[in-house]
Amino acid sequence: MSGDPRIERAGTLYERAVFGGDASALTEADRELDAVEADLALARGRVVHARSLEGGEEDPREPDLFERAADLYRRLGDLRGEGEALFWIGCFHQVVRRDHEAAGTALRRSYELAEATGDTLTMSYALRHLGVAEHMAGRLEPARELLEESARLRREIGFQPGVAANLVGLAYIAAAQNRGEDALRLLGEAARLAEESGAEGVARQVAEARAAL
Repeated sequence: MSGDPRIERAGTLYERAVFGGDASALTEADRELDAVEADLALARGRVVHARSLEGGEEDPREPDLFERAADLYRRLGDLRGEGEALFWIGCFHQVVRRDHEAAGTALRRSYELAEATGDTLTMSYALRHLGVAEHMAGRLEPARELLEESARLRREIGFQPGVAANLVGLAYIAAAQNRGEDALRLLGEAARLAEESGAEGVARQVAEARAAL
């Protein structure tokens, strides 16, 4: 069996119910296993999402996995987990289905829960994708503010590849606002951070942005 302590705990609770006659232990066992299932659904959904991006086709399992994770976290009262799952639901709707209304609802709720639980990384992701939505809608200044705040949070926790990715987005916004020097400066910093952190995917984004701008 898995070495996950929650699964081992569920086994102990099973024995308490079967051999010790304590049926109430089964409720606690269910909670332990629901927590494992939620984590697994979220992790599996992220892998499916990455594969969908690579292949360019939607995988119908992806939204089901993220929705299942969010539902389980919600029932467990795990607000941090729910916030992370809601981010991925929003990301799926935005990136895969291009459904910006559904994405915005999930992303805003994700940010609220992440802020309430001190989950800085998820806050930064939600803000980034809300900024992307603003950019795509042509609202450049709100997009800039959201991406800058996301980048600030990512610097705070040392998430350099994420900072670099945001700087690329900010460079596109700067170019659209006729701030050419700022765009070049942002791309220069993004390239440096991408190289330092081994983020080759972001480095390619920098190269593409330099060619486009």
